[in-house]
Amino acid sequence: MYEKEIIKGFSKLSKEQKVKKVASYFSNPEEVEKELKSFWHPELGKQKLFEEFAENTISNFFFPYGLAPNVIINGKNYMIPMVIEESSVIAAASNSAKFWFTRGGFHTRILSKTKIGQVHFIWAGDHKLLKQHFATLKQLFIEGTNEITKNMRERGGGILAIELIDMRHEIDDYFQIKASFDTIDSMGANFINSCLEEFADILKRYITNTQELKNNSVHIIMSILSNYTPDCLVEAWVECDIKDLEGIDPDMTTDEFVWKFEKAVQVATVDTYRATTHNKGIFNGVDAVVLATGNDFRAVEACGHTYASRDGKYRSLTKVELKNGRFKYSLTIPLALGTVGGLTKLHPLAKFTMELLGDPHAEDLMQIAAVAGLANNFGAIRSLTTKGIQKGHMKMHLLNILNNFAATENEKHAAMEYFKDKKVSFSAVSDFVKEIRK
Repeated sequence: MYEKEIIKGFSKLSKEQKVKKVASYFSNPEEVEKELKSFWHPELGKQKLFEEFAENTISNFFFPYGLAPNVIINGKNYMIPMVIEESSVIAAASNSAKFWFTRGGFHTRILSKTKIGQVHFIWAGDHKLLKQHFATLKQLFIEGTNEITKNMRERGGGILAIELIDMRHEIDDYFQIKASFDTIDSMGANFINSCLEEFADILKRYITNTQELKNNSVHIIMSILSNYTPDCLVEAWVECDIKDLEGIDPDMTTDEFVWKFEKAVQVATVDTYRATTHNKGIFNGVDAVVLATGNDFRAVEACGHTYASRDGKYRSLTKVELKNGRFKYSLTIPLALGTVGGLTKLHPLAKFTMELLGDPHAEDLMQIAAVAGLANNFGAIRSLTTKGIQKGHMKMHLLNILNNFAATENEKHAAMEYFKDKKVSFSAVSDFVKEIRK
């Protein structure tokens, strides 16, 4: 299908030329071209804006933008925007929010908000001398980045600490400069990386200009922030008297539900296979909020899964406590999010999201995203331990299956009625569609 030789100069082609190039690989190039262009934004200004978010853009990729209403967080009522393509995620968050609305809502608190960056380097010389000079170097790092950190310091953030980390037990002559930062409302990647690159330049200049160190050499490997932020933590939880959970399922007593719920969370704590799916359910909610606000969901995912493995085994990010007749379900998760910079105010819908959430600070957004994660997870565990996950999920998935068969509106309505009291599966829907089309 594709050319065997490397495609040269693709990035220099116009958007129209790129589209034609891609369409030429198909047997129906005109239809492909038309399909790609059908997703372009009709406003040229917005389309140009979207194209500048990434490289080699030929079209836009749409995801549903939905809302979970009635989410009480620390006494304040939110309508939370969520961007996701998976059926039942927004429904699960909404149902959990409705359930906890009359039971005190969700509670949150920020545990810490420190972010980390590192300069990785090889020190070919006397390591004792490096350590002796590090106090001086640390002061030079702070002074040398004053211009970079000025605005951040004025907002109450900046560099919190700088350490020399000896990693020679892992790699010969390997050291790190590990720096801690508070980036306030910014996610802070560019800020942190700029500071780190300046640290590296200062280190090289210092070695060159210090007589005692001239016989030593430093080789900078890289200067980069870490997306692992175990000290940028938020906790979210729900709690009520166990008796207030009465009626959560018509076929189960309250005590039976609580027992099964607790056991389900214990399983996710000790079994990696279950923990992975358990935490995925958390990120269904978290990622949907992160996407809606123009933040980096890949960084959030990578950090969360690393944190779940922090003791050497991958475990649940949530825990349940049953004490003195009380039920408490909590989530502790690292979330490095920003409400300024990046796409947060640049993407029109990300900007709308921020306005709908009341223009939150980064700490507020951390708490909102954590609640979305806990709400989704609670909904999933509730379904799994009562009626099962598939009944509700497949009902939500029914429209996707019908769209696979290009069902008409009348066919969709008939299918929704038919499957009200029946199990939904791809084959069952296929048979139904074939039957009504006879």
